[in-house]
Amino acid sequence: MWGQNKPVVLSYGRPRSRWSLPPWLVLLILGAAAGAAGVIYVQEKHLPPRLSASASAELRSAYEQADAERKQLKADLAATTQKLQSAQADGKKLGEDLAAGRSGNEKLRQDLDFMVDALPPDPRGGVVEVRAGRVQRKGAALAYEVALTRGGGSKPLSAVLQIGVSGLGANGAEARVLGKPVPLAVGAYEIARGTLALPEGFRASQATISVLDRPDGRQLGMRVLYVK
Repeated sequence: MWGQNKPVVLSYGRPRSRWSLPPWLVLLILGAAAGAAGVIYVQEKHLPPRLSASASAELRSAYEQADAERKQLKADLAATTQKLQSAQADGKKLGEDLAAGRSGNEKLRQDLDFMVDALPPDPRGGVVEVRAGRVQRKGAALAYEVALTRGGGSKPLSAVLQIGVSGLGANGAEARVLGKPVPLAVGAYEIARGTLALPEGFRASQATISVLDRPDGRQLGMRVLYVK
């Protein structure tokens, strides 16, 4: 009883192994494994199948081609927009030019109305008045300009203009040349211009301007002009 004292060992449960893992680490590993298994399950059962390397390459190629086409369409759209803007600018300028042209034409019409009204009246009168004219030699032909007016009626009057030229022929004898009838539409006023061929050696002295309702028809107006 009073011999050598022996150590007393206290033990609470099974003795722990030196290489055993702590429980929290085991739970962490099991949780990670369960998560990975869950991801694999979802991918295999619910998500689309994973692409192979060749399919991925084809998909990337298709994407790059679609992206290139998108960029080309964007460039085409920009070019088309620029052309549209340019066409709109040209259209605006044409509209402004047209308005300016109409304004200029209106001014010319007013000036012409004034000039015609300022011409002396035709001494012979008639349905169509020969208000003024000019006949001059142009080589072997005559060039003529005649101002005609008609009072009343807004609808143009169909008529013909015929010129008879008197003078001396190549043999020195008096002769007359009658031109072909030229169709006219005489409104409030009309400026008739043209040329009349003459025989070789013919020397014109005066021209008779006749306005007829038709060839060889009724005379509507007439005037005699000297050849310059």
